Amino acid sequence: MNYVTKEGLEKLRKELEQLEQVERPKVTQQIAEARDKGDLSENAEYDAAKEAQGLLEMRIGKLKDIIANSKIIDHSQLDTSKVSILCTVKIKNTVNGQEMKYTLVPDTETDLKTGKISVNTPIAKGLLGKEVGEKAEIALPNGNVINFEILEITLNP
Repeated sequence: MNYVTKEGLEKLRKELEQLEQVERPKVTQQIAEARDKGDLSENAEYDAAKEAQGLLEMRIGKLKDIIANSKIIDHSQLDTSKVSILCTVKIKNTVNGQEMKYTLVPDTETDLKTGKISVNTPIAKGLLGKEVGEKAEIALPNGNVINFEILEITLNP
């Protein structure tokens, strides 16, 4: 089961439509043009187009699977007293005092530029279930351990 927001599911559907309606015909046309150039055994354009087609079909299949197994997260069921998916968490590094703000989102909606991190990242996993004022000790993949204090938990609409 893939948990997604309504907006995230719509984004996935739009991407699937783009791939099926626009990209697939482009690749099919490239294959046809390459095939018309003669001997396929030594035709690099044909090989490249077939490879692109394979990658495209893999992505389409993956998107269809994600969409078919998606469940939209109900905001009204979320508890803002503890860190959970779709919460925005303001944390402070207890060593250097640096404050950060992250929104915990499903894997398919991760966007570091806007502070959206996957609930499956080490930081998010270390924060899940914690309350304001609690400290979280987070082990990073490189072996370092960072301590954070949870300053604020808000729910994204």
